[in-house]
Amino acid sequence: MLTVLENCRVSPPPTTVGERSLPLTFFDMLWIQLYPIHQVFFYEFPHSREHFLETIVPNLKHSLSITLQHFFPFSGNLIVFLNPSVEKKPEIRHVEGDSVAVTVVECTLDFNDLTGNHPRKCDMFYPLVPLLGRAAKVSDYLTIPVFSLQVTLFPNSGISIGITNHHSLCDATTRYDFLKAWSSIAMHGTDELFLASGSLPFYERVVKYPSSLDEMALNIPGIPAINAEYQPPQLVSHTDKVRATIILTQAHITQLKKRLSTQLPTLEYVSSFLVACSYIWHCIAKSHVHIGERMGDDDVERFACAVGWRSRLDPPIPQTYFGNCIGPLFTTTIKSTLLAGNNGFLMAAELFGKALSETVKKKNGVIEDGETVIKSVFAPAPGIGVSGTPKIKFYDVDFGFGKPKKHETISIDYHSVISVNASKELPADIEIGVSLPAKQMDAFISILSEELEGTFY
Repeated sequence: MLTVLENCRVSPPPTTVGERSLPLTFFDMLWIQLYPIHQVFFYEFPHSREHFLETIVPNLKHSLSITLQHFFPFSGNLIVFLNPSVEKKPEIRHVEGDSVAVTVVECTLDFNDLTGNHPRKCDMFYPLVPLLGRAAKVSDYLTIPVFSLQVTLFPNSGISIGITNHHSLCDATTRYDFLKAWSSIAMHGTDELFLASGSLPFYERVVKYPSSLDEMALNIPGIPAINAEYQPPQLVSHTDKVRATIILTQAHITQLKKRLSTQLPTLEYVSSFLVACSYIWHCIAKSHVHIGERMGDDDVERFACAVGWRSRLDPPIPQTYFGNCIGPLFTTTIKSTLLAGNNGFLMAAELFGKALSETVKKKNGVIEDGETVIKSVFAPAPGIGVSGTPKIKFYDVDFGFGKPKKHETISIDYHSVISVNASKELPADIEIGVSLPAKQMDAFISILSEELEGTFY
């Protein structure tokens, strides 16, 4: 399916970064042992291979180099000491000559099929996402690459840009800031507009918290510590999962909100995000029961999402703060059969709404309850998680050849189940990526269509 056209490495311009390091906080350390984040952006590009190689690729590499000058951790490495201590905490370290691995390939897969909303085999997307480089032992620490890129040409049809980052590098907000800077520089040929936007990363570690949280984040019970044999987890190449994209329109969301206001009038926190996630959770639970899974009295599950804390800390920190500044939120557990029942949507919304309300009201709650937060990340309760937020406009990432035709979060295949984004066409609509086994996906789509009486892809 793939022909490699070029393997290269892109560095910041010489002497613009030098030797710099960025200490990790416990917000970053929470994710060290979890899976990387994989995203793919698809763009229509009805041009030849020659034009792609002579014009597009050089511009993407040149603009990436300039961007890395401002976002140096993307070209650095994660340093994890094999015997961590207060003096030897993990950090992102950049030394002169560090670079990002960039792969340029040509692909024979069907561009229009990949960019549809209908169910598509998940493993068709895996050739489009780059792997992180291998970890290497140096003295008493590991050096782990944190970012890689792949640019794929679908001849006379389109381009995809696949990105992979180690989750300890940054959260979605920082990743979006990086992509917006890169795409702006690629479009305009200079970083003048980016610099004028006031969007330079804020690197100071201004979050204050007890040092004990660092130790806890690196020594979570039941999770093996990183040792000399560690390698970043990779996507499994063979899976029975399929992915589909569901569009919940503003009319759907309004309909669901009316149900909540009528039947749960005291629910304090109601948003389009809550409504969409709660309803999808209910329908996925119902699809489990439909195919004969999670039907016992002991089968329980919970819902998880990430909450942004930049504006919720006291005092708040800049929105351009570089790194992770998110904390996990979990509902209490609920029996799967109840969640799949006629009142399952209401129960899901009530659980999710209560958890959101309790979380966002408590300034510095993620720090004050840090011990509980860290333990909850790895609590062995099944359920679904959500990646993304409608607040981040990934469809605005334009490198000069138009806005994306499609955006996919590939990593929901193994660390959540759904992704949520603002719709490409209408910002009030919500685009939901769903990754499920094929048999369950059929049941899920049928349930969704019957209950809301509509077509969703």
